[in-house]
Amino acid sequence: MKVRVRFAPSPTGYLHIGGARTALFNWLYARHTGGKFILRIEDTDAARNSREAVEVILQGLRWLGLDWDEGPLTGEVTGPYKGDFGPYFQSQRQLQYQQRVEALLSKGLAYEKEGAIRFKMTREPILIRDLVVGDVLRPLTDREEADPDFVIQRSDGQPVFHLVNVIDDLEMNITHVIRGEDHLSNTTKHLALFKAFGVPAPHYAHIPLILNSDGTKMSKRDRGAALNTYWEEGFLPEAVINYLCLLGWSPKDNREKIPLQEAVDRFDLIQILRHNARFDYEKLLWLQGEYARELTDDRFYELAVAAFTRAGYDTRSCPLDYLKAALDTCRGKFRLFSELPNYAGFYFKDTLEYDPVAAAKEFTPDNKTRLQLLLQNLTSLNPFPAAEVEAKLKSTAAQLGVKVGVLVHPTRLALTGQSSGPSLYHLMEVLGRERTLVRLEKALARF
Repeated sequence: MKVRVRFAPSPTGYLHIGGARTALFNWLYARHTGGKFILRIEDTDAARNSREAVEVILQGLRWLGLDWDEGPLTGEVTGPYKGDFGPYFQSQRQLQYQQRVEALLSKGLAYEKEGAIRFKMTREPILIRDLVVGDVLRPLTDREEADPDFVIQRSDGQPVFHLVNVIDDLEMNITHVIRGEDHLSNTTKHLALFKAFGVPAPHYAHIPLILNSDGTKMSKRDRGAALNTYWEEGFLPEAVINYLCLLGWSPKDNREKIPLQEAVDRFDLIQILRHNARFDYEKLLWLQGEYARELTDDRFYELAVAAFTRAGYDTRSCPLDYLKAALDTCRGKFRLFSELPNYAGFYFKDTLEYDPVAAAKEFTPDNKTRLQLLLQNLTSLNPFPAAEVEAKLKSTAAQLGVKVGVLVHPTRLALTGQSSGPSLYHLMEVLGRERTLVRLEKALARF
């Protein structure tokens, strides 16, 4: 049996981190077994769906690198990395659903009531054989004992989730349904529908939920809930993928940094943990740092420039050598690329805004005298390498009879507008002699 799995999100908003984890586990299982990963957009609820939400889903999957294997050829939806496939859209499969409803009606397995079509649900308990949760016997609830039947097509003719979910899994030959544990309560209805259609149901594997670090349910307002925030904040997709792997799956050797290909090689449903996963933002940041250290120079520059562009900086007007030298002083000094513009935006500004708290502390009469002497001493320095800049600053401090730090802090503020940042001597070398002198003069005019 060739494995066929699917990810079937509803385009009603952002892509939740739990949905991304579900997509990843399906993708991993397909790649591990040599099977197929299908993307299906469950968009039958026209009132709640939007084209923008579809694009958010596609963008998120592509950013994570989760390519899907088949779908209708389309020029409307940009395909994933492989070929020109669009996802399947339930809104384009109305005829198939109607035909299946008519088949159930003709066999007496469904009936019309108040304009809606209802499915005749079994009155017997249903056993769910789940690959993660184990065997679950679901008897009828008190409410269901009176009327366990459920609507499969609304009075306006629109099919409901339970029906279309089962029909699509049936007609797309899905072998394994890997989804969140919150769907476990739906499975009895789905098993009954498969039986009514006369076909075996797929294997079900309900994976644990993702909770906040305090054990509460993660809502859309909670940190880390929306996948789009990860690329907006400058996370690396390989770090996010690695972390998602750890939310409910364990390779049994207590390792936390697992490259994607190794995860593919080792992933299996039997290793999915039974208990709910807790989101640990600090662990994610740690993984971010681990992967950031491995970036090639070209990719580091690409991501850094993208972060500056998102923040409104135009780095294209800078000479390439200057741009790379500036970025090199930042490497390893920040966690997220979204932090980079605040950390090193001074490289790409003609006019600085000084941090008011730092300015009140550092722009003092005594420091004005000190910076005036430093400016005078630096004027004679040409060229302007970091080692000679450092020597000149230290000799100026000795000339003034103060510790080096007394001179370093107001100098940094004058050149960058802030009290922290890259190595002072190296940033001065990158800025160069002329920029450094001009910035010192402008700062002195503020005293």
